[in-house]
Amino acid sequence: MSTPIKVTGFLAAIAAIFGLALLVGRAVGPVDDAPTGAHDTAHEGKKAEAGEHDGGHGDESPNPSTGEEFPGGLMVSQNGYTLALTEPSSAAGRDRPVAFTITGPDGNPVTSYDVEHEKQLHLIAVRRDFTGFQHVHPVLDEKTGVWSIDLDLTPGTWRLFADFKATGADALTLGTDLAVDGDYRPAGPAPENRTASVDDYEVTLEGDLTAGADAKLTLSVTKDGTPVTDLQPYLGAYGHLVALRDGDLAYLHVHPDGEPDDGTTKPGPDVVFYAAVPSAGAYHLYLDFQHNGVVRTAAFTVSAGDSIPSDTPSDTNTPAETGGHAGH
Repeated sequence: MSTPIKVTGFLAAIAAIFGLALLVGRAVGPVDDAPTGAHDTAHEGKKAEAGEHDGGHGDESPNPSTGEEFPGGLMVSQNGYTLALTEPSSAAGRDRPVAFTITGPDGNPVTSYDVEHEKQLHLIAVRRDFTGFQHVHPVLDEKTGVWSIDLDLTPGTWRLFADFKATGADALTLGTDLAVDGDYRPAGPAPENRTASVDDYEVTLEGDLTAGADAKLTLSVTKDGTPVTDLQPYLGAYGHLVALRDGDLAYLHVHPDGEPDDGTTKPGPDVVFYAAVPSAGAYHLYLDFQHNGVVRTAAFTVSAGDSIPSDTPSDTNTPAETGGHAGH
């Protein structure tokens, strides 16, 4: 057989093999398709096993990468809503005007809010070194959607938390910083304390915080050494407790136990709350309580211990698998 004939036959065989491979490839589909689909299916399965969800608590937001939930107040925008200060800075002094809007998913200021804990919006202001705590309730201009309030401000960076529920939406807590001009002298780290004095009152805190678990906190109020048994309702309860995590000032949700006139909750001296903290470390707690027509604030600094998985076998050294977060 001549050389040209051999070459022609070889090329014909190669072409036939190539054509067969092309047909098989079209029948099977692109190589990338199968792994991508498998990854997506596996990811959805893991999400289902982990209990991920789209919504969440008003004070928390889901982390799309892990399914875990962020505490409130860490973000200036969430679910299409944005907290925007009219002015990002202020002069120091008493009764300094502060104004802001909450813009909605349509980009316009929100003008309709639901009443939560007797108010349409709660504003918490605290300097980033955890001094100068204020819990106030701004006034809404329903025509413009602008909230306004006067604050007592000392030099430094203040964190402002807007706790609200726009009508037809989930409750949210958004946070932003306000820069206050002046000679800033930060306070040192606050020592842990479970007893706080304010005016003639003393408040003691009992209960331990544990990461990832609900904790019962009992705050007892006395005046001049005598238990106070006639606390007055404040925001629908005999006290209002705000918890902030040291470092990032994460705003944590706290549940009061009972309410006035429910037939079982007494007006002091004990006020009980339930709190769940996401991590070990220091937390700053602020209790607002009302007596004789005056609202006072008692401040505490406590530490949360590491979580202890309840399903850890006692007779093995195998670490237990953990996931999700504690319910309320």
